[in-house]
Amino acid sequence: MSNIYLGYHFSIEPKELGSEILIAELGEKPFESFIETDNGFSAYIQKDLWSEDILEDIYLLKSPEFTISYTVEEIDQVNWNEEWEKNFEPIDVDGKCHVRAPFHPKTDAEFDIVIEPKMSFGTGHHETTHMMIQHLLETDVEGMKTLDMGCGTAILAILAEMKGAKPIDAIDIDNWCYLNSIENADRNNCHEITVYEGDAELLKGKKYDLIIANINRNILLNDMQQYVDCLNKGGILLLSGFYNEDIPFIDASCTEKGLTYVKKFERNNWVSLKYVN
Repeated sequence: MSNIYLGYHFSIEPKELGSEILIAELGEKPFESFIETDNGFSAYIQKDLWSEDILEDIYLLKSPEFTISYTVEEIDQVNWNEEWEKNFEPIDVDGKCHVRAPFHPKTDAEFDIVIEPKMSFGTGHHETTHMMIQHLLETDVEGMKTLDMGCGTAILAILAEMKGAKPIDAIDIDNWCYLNSIENADRNNCHEITVYEGDAELLKGKKYDLIIANINRNILLNDMQQYVDCLNKGGILLLSGFYNEDIPFIDASCTEKGLTYVKKFERNNWVSLKYVN
């Protein structure tokens, strides 16, 4: 197998939602890495695994709701660490939690999380992950049975374990996220996290004290009843992945199911909400 890669550089409008959907679609193909850029993201694939029609059945590229353009370049032997050192800055959340790559120096933060940089979404750079970290930092989760739903890189599950939560289930429908979460849990010496590949169907018969769900508005609304059904009395539900204008829909869904609103964080119009059962 050659070490020659093709880099697809996508420009997407609206960026956040479009990137999320497009990465999910490209994840079904042999693309290996996704790196966020100012206008969208770059996706990399080994030339040997590439075919002329690789984007032929990508639905989002035909959607009138998004404006997407891209360029392609051939790259000889991608040095991922070099790519990441250009694109990945360590994250500092309230001086208490640092999220960094293995090539960044260790810090003296109370919670020092190392994420292998294969994809920049879910590394703490995004506003929603940042706010969910803030919620966890100020919540006593000691001994709580926890669910990280739509776990991505498992960064939130890892922080929950560092703060004493156990046992922890981390679930994601995406195979790349499933594999990367296992890797990252191991990298951070976590022993209480079990990672599953799948969706809310896996929640049947389960019970949790804390549920973390950083996904998107439509999936949250669709699966809300399943979250509430497996949340213990007095349990905490942390939600993010949506905008300020989505709050009335999320709040109506939560309150009609018996949950009580507690707190909101907001960053660049993205929000994160806390409810108790």
